[in-house]
Amino acid sequence: MTWKPELTVAAVVAERGRFLIVEERVARQLVFNQPAGHVEDGESPLDAVVRETLEETASTFVPDALVGIYLWKNPRSDRSYLRVAFTGSLTGHDPTRPLDAGIVRTHWFSRGQLLAYSARLRSPLVMRCVDDWLAGARFPLTLLQQLPPDDIETRAAVV
Repeated sequence: MTWKPELTVAAVVAERGRFLIVEERVARQLVFNQPAGHVEDGESPLDAVVRETLEETASTFVPDALVGIYLWKNPRSDRSYLRVAFTGSLTGHDPTRPLDAGIVRTHWFSRGQLLAYSARLRSPLVMRCVDDWLAGARFPLTLLQQLPPDDIETRAAVV
């Protein structure tokens, strides 16, 4: 059987010691997460994190570094996720823009507040990304390369 982890992205945005968090309804429960979501077919992870942040927060996200790449298997669903976490800044907010379906509101939480809500975090990836960000994890965006599907070198490498 082929194992296919789901490719997701997340935005780790911090301002004045607090992190941008979305409160979302998942399976009839309210949970907390970074602005995050799946990479769509044909979309780069960089484009996906900008899109997801806009859809979930009505804010424009400008990534400037990678925080980390995380592989996690949800023990309840047996689904695996490969999360690419970016950090950067917000450059604008449109309060008239509707938030994505399922998103209830946005919050700015400190690490301590997130710990207090640990039972409501969507996954352990939320705290891991925050802790890695606080530890100074920043990698250049060029670490993540996406080759175009019609790249001549890619075709030549097919065996």
